[in-house]
Amino acid sequence: MNTDFKGETAVVVGATGAFGQAIVERLLARGLKVVAVARSAASLQALSEAHAGVIPCVADISDDSAIEAIRTVLDDVALNGTVLKSTVRAVVHGPGVGVAGGILEAPTGTMVDAVNIKVGGLLRLSRAADSFLTEGSRLISIGGHYGLEPTAYAASAGVANAALFNVSRQLSLAYGERGVTAHVIAPGPADTERLRNVAVARAEMRGCTVDDVLDDMKAESSISAFTTPGQVAWAVDMLLDPEATAMTGSTLMLDSGRRKGLP
Repeated sequence: MNTDFKGETAVVVGATGAFGQAIVERLLARGLKVVAVARSAASLQALSEAHAGVIPCVADISDDSAIEAIRTVLDDVALNGTVLKSTVRAVVHGPGVGVAGGILEAPTGTMVDAVNIKVGGLLRLSRAADSFLTEGSRLISIGGHYGLEPTAYAASAGVANAALFNVSRQLSLAYGERGVTAHVIAPGPADTERLRNVAVARAEMRGCTVDDVLDDMKAESSISAFTTPGQVAWAVDMLLDPEATAMTGSTLMLDSGRRKGLP
């Protein structure tokens, strides 16, 4: 396992979210500098103040302007001597999307936005970092098991993540000759504030308690558990190892045993 990434960097989109913060901390522990990308300047400032080695980048990954915004920060980092050109070890794409309900009631605009954020965002991120990638670099996306196991209450996440799996496989083919690999991590429902907000809404609809909803969601797992941000960060960390090259184009399931179908 290579633990010496000093002089190299990572880019994390969605860095201020529950998954993103855990991932940032794990990458910093591996010796990487982290360009943290999010829309909120205040949240990024708090993250950079809490962790030395975080370089904030305010950008909206749902818009093409993010390409230049991220590329400019990477150029500045290189010019300032923090990293050398072409030493972006990993780009991690982990923005959240709206849940928006089932396929019959989800607003079409929310569905389109989800695909734009997940798929369009990954393409913008990879294009922003392209000239900094080198052999052994990783393109890592955070998807979700609903892309493979559709549910009645999260149509937008299911459609967007299913598309993300396909795009990541295409990127693995396109970047393969350069020795750059592409991967998707697909967690199940995670024990985060966002999930609990969803549980509150579902409890109101069903006329039950939030704990009832959470218990039902846990019961969908073969081990009666939610995925944790730390587990997702562990998977990102593992994919940095040279042995993970053989996994390019594949989806790593971190769904706590929720998927019922065969691969």
